Amino acid sequence: MEEKTAKLPDHQKVYRKLRDMILFGELAPGQPVTIQGLVAELDVGMTPVREAIRRLTSEGALVFKGNRRVSVPHPDIAQWEEISFARLSVEPELARKAVENIGKDDVDRLVFFDDEVNAAIARGDVRGYLENNYRFHAYLYERAGTDVLLSIANMLWLRAGPSLRVVLGRYGTANLPDKHAEALAALRAGDAQGVAEAIHGDIEQGIAQVRSILRDGDI
Repeated sequence: MEEKTAKLPDHQKVYRKLRDMILFGELAPGQPVTIQGLVAELDVGMTPVREAIRRLTSEGALVFKGNRRVSVPHPDIAQWEEISFARLSVEPELARKAVENIGKDDVDRLVFFDDEVNAAIARGDVRGYLENNYRFHAYLYERAGTDVLLSIANMLWLRAGPSLRVVLGRYGTANLPDKHAEALAALRAGDAQGVAEAIHGDIEQGIAQVRSILRDGDI
């Protein structure tokens, strides 16, 4: 889910910046932004911004609103259930496949990300939580070595991340249990099924939080 940063073309750098703005809450669902505004904010030319927006639109992470504006879409409950079904199908399988390729250094890296998640929760840092939770999952899934499933997971995180950010913005980080510790224990034991089950449970917790506020009409 992460891409190499060295020597990226401008449109790729802009894509990554906009992707992070979507994933980590700088662009909230329904918040319109102008293309010209993004050009000014990112201090780049119009062409790479347009190319990045075109890619993010094709991935469902942005929608055009007219008058050269774009926004992060609001999912409805039916769309959220589709996203949830896909995530619960794809991401545990990526985690399962990753076990074959995980070494001690990889586990240590995942522990670092999880420690950062826990520290962000403790200090009420929503952005820090979102970034490091994403990095934990991204690093794990990349070890699976399956490009097709990974590309699907990338798209799903772009569709799901903004809604989770809304939940955290409303309720904070106080009640954010996760299954990272269980996943790490299973990784150390080489238990692929255990890793898959832990990741499934981890994802389900976030899905349930968003589902609750969607049913209440609060997004």
